[in-house]
Amino acid sequence: MGTDLNKKVVLITGASAGIGKACAQVFAAAGCRLILTARRKERLQALAEELRDNFNSEVLVKDLDVRESEAVQVFVESLPAPFNTIAVLVNNAGLVIGVNKAHETPGNDVDTMLDTNVKGLLNMTRAVVPGMVASHSGHVINISSIAGHEAYPGGAVYCASKHAVNAITKSLRMDVVDTGIRVTAISPGLVETEFSMVRFKGDTEKADAVYQGLDPLIGDDIADAVFYAASRPAHVQIADMVIFPAQQASAGVVHRDTQ
Repeated sequence: MGTDLNKKVVLITGASAGIGKACAQVFAAAGCRLILTARRKERLQALAEELRDNFNSEVLVKDLDVRESEAVQVFVESLPAPFNTIAVLVNNAGLVIGVNKAHETPGNDVDTMLDTNVKGLLNMTRAVVPGMVASHSGHVINISSIAGHEAYPGGAVYCASKHAVNAITKSLRMDVVDTGIRVTAISPGLVETEFSMVRFKGDTEKADAVYQGLDPLIGDDIADAVFYAASRPAHVQIADMVIFPAQQASAGVVHRDTQ
């Protein structure tokens, strides 16, 4: 028997679009109570209404920047019942900016990537995991990347941030090994979301070129993997899952169809 997630509380960061939104939909379909956070409040509210209409879901939304440690802590500590017992934390909030060489990356871009991808993940983990430890149950699922396993040119800071996510994931798994908490990393390759639009600061042509000539993953593919990990029996822990589209073999090896 798998883990029954019906009525369990799932907190998803970066839930307003892409992988986070797809995760919200798949957990809602399973009858979970959802806490959805992101910086774009209007999108969160629209998603919450969609989930209530389609699945009769119980949903709490909060416009929250995971980089703000105190705000994250206050939010988690003030969660009302029945949302205050979090069973699954999906640390999805993350981004990449630019394809600059390491020595040419603007300082603001460095700070934004590291503060979001690393500190933001730690802020949420530090706020949520103590409650899981107290209840001797829970599951932390960190959305990493193939960039956490391999480096590539033009991605020094992003790759460093995702290597850090993988290190945090491994260390946390050791830290809570005696608590009944499971810790998982999901490491996608090319996924067609708003990711590349953010990377190229709204340049649609450059963003579209990333996926040209291949059939990339979509948010639903990653959400399926997240749900698979979360719904395994309590004694089964998916440590890491690397997921590529069929035409990708590594961070830098991709086959593209020619017209």
